[in-house]
Amino acid sequence: MQDAPTSSGSRSGIDSGPILLAWHGDVAAITLNRPDKLNSFTREMHGALREALDRVEAGGARALLLTGAGRGFCAGQDLADLDFTPGSMTDLGQLIDTHFNPLIRRLQALPLPVIAAVNGTAAGAGANLALACDIVLAARSASFIQAFVRIGLVPDSGGTWFLPKRIGMARAMGLAMTGEKLSADEAEQWGLIWEAMDDPLLPEQAMALATQLAAQPTRALAAIKHAMHASATQGLDAQLDMERDLQRELGASHDYAEGVNAFLQKRPARFSGR
Repeated sequence: MQDAPTSSGSRSGIDSGPILLAWHGDVAAITLNRPDKLNSFTREMHGALREALDRVEAGGARALLLTGAGRGFCAGQDLADLDFTPGSMTDLGQLIDTHFNPLIRRLQALPLPVIAAVNGTAAGAGANLALACDIVLAARSASFIQAFVRIGLVPDSGGTWFLPKRIGMARAMGLAMTGEKLSADEAEQWGLIWEAMDDPLLPEQAMALATQLAAQPTRALAAIKHAMHASATQGLDAQLDMERDLQRELGASHDYAEGVNAFLQKRPARFSGR
């Protein structure tokens, strides 16, 4: 669980390169910044994103907003960064094990809410990067494409896990086997994402949501995230026990006392993440 935010003096940003990081109060905003390549991933970009996430955690962010620069969110892996020379082709398993899987695991484990603002095409690993975030907002012009089958691959970066759990096996199988484009509106209707909205509204609405969540009891949000993820792999009895244990821990927190006092005094709560 996360304690009170670190002093803003430790909140260093990144204003150039394939990953940008900016701070808006307690909200950290990361932008994938290879717009000419639809923000597709290279090894350099993975390294820059790891550094940005290190700064987000060191700076005590209470919410993280992830989006893309230009007309796309993320087109997955940049094939130009791979070696296709016969006999020395890039080992895709090693690539995934070194870069994509640690990224997905890290986003899922971060003890703060992660919001994806999908501003355009989210394809391949880029689509599943968005789905690894806790709440996904999308511009109506955005689309989600499980493009792997088009080059003879299987959905990775959690795609075979996220899709069936969110939209059911029939739709997940259809998207994975056909590689068809799913519009933002359809993604919302199917329950794949939280909300689709008109393009001009996305940046403002995404930041408003991130700011709202950053003002909430951080430890409670982290506990909600932890419990929701755990429910996918454990039974009801174990889940009930987890809820009990988390409630006991949160019941001793500063934010719980503040929330109760604010309710009784009929005033807005001032949560501090403690």
